[in-house]
Amino acid sequence: MTDAAAAPEPASALSQDELNRLTDQLIEKLKTVYDPEIPVDIYELGLIYKVDVSDDRDVAIEMTLTAPGCPVAGEMPGWVKDAVMEIPGLKSCAVDLVFDPPWDASRMSDEAKLQLNMF
Repeated sequence: MTDAAAAPEPASALSQDELNRLTDQLIEKLKTVYDPEIPVDIYELGLIYKVDVSDDRDVAIEMTLTAPGCPVAGEMPGWVKDAVMEIPGLKSCAVDLVFDPPWDASRMSDEAKLQLNMF
């Protein structure tokens, strides 16, 4: 039996530096997408619940909306995908809307709360 920790990484595996750089780029791109009813980007609003990046550079995002009946529910995942796919070297991006747990204002960053005068 071999030690799994000693197994060589696949040639395509992301290094920690690459993953850090990609994380910064993903955040930058997510901050370009705005909720049309609230003048704050979806990242600062806390609408992004999960971002996974595979070694093959496939991105999977789970996000929510401020309300399930949001008028752009059908469009916003496409906006997120389009923004993320502007990052060079990504293979694909899948965006899934989830509503559990439901979004509430406590998920917003301090920056978002400042922008909306919620302090």
